[in-house]
Amino acid sequence: MKGRGRPAFPPVTRSMRDYLEFEQPIREIEEKIEKLSAAAVGGKVSAQNDLRKLRAKLAEVEHELYQHLTPWQRTQLARHPQRPSTLDYIGELCRDFLEFHGDRSFGDDRAIVGGFARFNDRTVMIIGHQKGKTLKERMQRNFGMPNPEGYRKALRLMKLAEKFNRPIITFIDTPGAYPGIGAEERGQAEAIARNLLVMSRLTVPIISVVIGEGGSGGALALGVSDRVLMLEHSVYSVISPEGCAAILWDNPQKVQDAASALKMTAKDLLEFGVIDDIVPEPIGGAHREPKAVCTLVGKSLTNQLFDLADLSVEQLLAARDQKYRKIGAVGGQPHA
Repeated sequence: MKGRGRPAFPPVTRSMRDYLEFEQPIREIEEKIEKLSAAAVGGKVSAQNDLRKLRAKLAEVEHELYQHLTPWQRTQLARHPQRPSTLDYIGELCRDFLEFHGDRSFGDDRAIVGGFARFNDRTVMIIGHQKGKTLKERMQRNFGMPNPEGYRKALRLMKLAEKFNRPIITFIDTPGAYPGIGAEERGQAEAIARNLLVMSRLTVPIISVVIGEGGSGGALALGVSDRVLMLEHSVYSVISPEGCAAILWDNPQKVQDAASALKMTAKDLLEFGVIDDIVPEPIGGAHREPKAVCTLVGKSLTNQLFDLADLSVEQLLAARDQKYRKIGAVGGQPHA
């Protein structure tokens, strides 16, 4: 993929929307508005009044629903199939993206994309998970679950960025690393662990953005960064709610309890100091206004890169070391 590659985000109409189960009250109101709009072509005053009332009710229901989302509902939004992907952000925010392929050892993993690009007239290395949008694309991308060669490709690109002294931006959106037999035989755990080790000592600024689902070590392998940002309705956790419910209760019906117990939302993780900032989303989630969300992410990335630009290598590494030693420490005191 070379050149601007700007995605054409079509206007999101009701017929195009993929409603989640908890969004059914919104769907019912929007269907009524659509039918009444078609019937009110003549401009009858009574029909126009009914439309205003329905639109006011829709705004009220949306505000109430999205202001009080449960962790499980946020997880569903984070997994929404129409949510902007890594390649969407690259296409919208960057130019001259030159994608690199392969780990120079086994093969190319399409669940991870990466390469140099121009962001704000500055060359950066961008690496991210890619789930795909259609079923065919998702199968080709292995549903965003990387194999070891994906992490080794990412590591190769990170070292390349360090060689040319270029900042690294990573986009995180994965259920987790692929748990297949072949992946384990090729050293899945070692590949993830090596990424954690190398990222902790890279001499260039690293910024990560959790744009959807941040699952387990599969996400952390791209997430040892100087700044970690999360979209408002994204999630970041050591395990999925389904996996947690299976292990703790052996009961899939406990998935909502698991999502709450995991403290996996952006608000929770900001309070714990795991992430550094939250990027707001429009009412209904990032997939409702993808261009607006891309703009907000771009502004946040610009601010973070500016803050990191003046740090010396020694200051950068010292701050990164302190950042991760503080996470999980009692009283906020860094681990020795």
